[in-house]
Amino acid sequence: MIGTVRKISAFAVLIVALAALFVVAVNTGTLKVEPAQLFSGLFIEYDDAVATVFDLRFPRIFIALAGGAALSVSGVLLQAVIRNPLADPGIIGIGSGAGCAAVAVVLFAPALFYFTPLIACAGGLAAFALVYTLSWRAGSLSPLRIILVGIAVSAMFSGLSAAASTASGGVMSGAASLADANITMKTWSDVRVLAAYAAPFLIAALFVWKRCDLLLLEDKTARSLGVDVAKSRLGISVVAVVLASVATAVIGPISFLGLIVPHCARLLVGSSHRWLVPYSMLLGAFTLLLADTIGRSIAAPYEISAAVVMAVVGGPAFIVLLRKAGGVYGE
Repeated sequence: MIGTVRKISAFAVLIVALAALFVVAVNTGTLKVEPAQLFSGLFIEYDDAVATVFDLRFPRIFIALAGGAALSVSGVLLQAVIRNPLADPGIIGIGSGAGCAAVAVVLFAPALFYFTPLIACAGGLAAFALVYTLSWRAGSLSPLRIILVGIAVSAMFSGLSAAASTASGGVMSGAASLADANITMKTWSDVRVLAAYAAPFLIAALFVWKRCDLLLLEDKTARSLGVDVAKSRLGISVVAVVLASVATAVIGPISFLGLIVPHCARLLVGSSHRWLVPYSMLLGAFTLLLADTIGRSIAAPYEISAAVVMAVVGGPAFIVLLRKAGGVYGE
């Protein structure tokens, strides 16, 4: 049992680390600004260097923060709904389904560009429904079957997105940047879109923690406590799918973030969703911003996508978690 003092300390350390990483991310590149200069340029008097940083780096930083929070919270909610610690919006196909829908809009219906997040949500919900339908057997859902079917569905939608990206010329166009999860050229309009769609559902996620805790119990036990299990699962699933889909519509599919962050968060603040959801929100923001910052600096002046960084780290982590959980969830 993790004590309250340790949980509060974990939050405090993470907030300080996130503030420090923000300063590092702002100064990753050829143009550098000191914290005092940054503060002065933002709030006191105009500064050319700060204005340049504000227009070029701040949007991608805020997109990484919001997208990381959304994907991580989505992973937490899906793990509670499915009762599977290996659930992740990328692994079970939600991210790829949403990304494929977003790419299709950019390529085939550009007039609907401003409705991309909504269409991506429809793609994510369709992928989620497909995984559930194909995983259902003999009146039950096997957690391991959900993962295996999800991997197949994810591969299918990822292939379709890659094919569409290649068909568009292979350049870093809107379609290709979504397929490759590249946030290099994101602007403040992208930040506003992501914030407008993700913020309400992130807030909603903070208020469903009791339901998430109860869904971890056996269905019979949860029903005896007065919980409508079916409606709770459906409602929380919608919140999780929307968060993952909206983030994917703006950033592109990023795997393993919703898997790794919740596991790390449980080690630090425990399994109660009252603490787990907000901590995963902050830790997810930190993790994706860290991946993006590493990608910008490790091969400068070239950039490595944050999705690639997460795949390199998340792949081995997924294998380790799968080996540990196989005996419990593989039956």
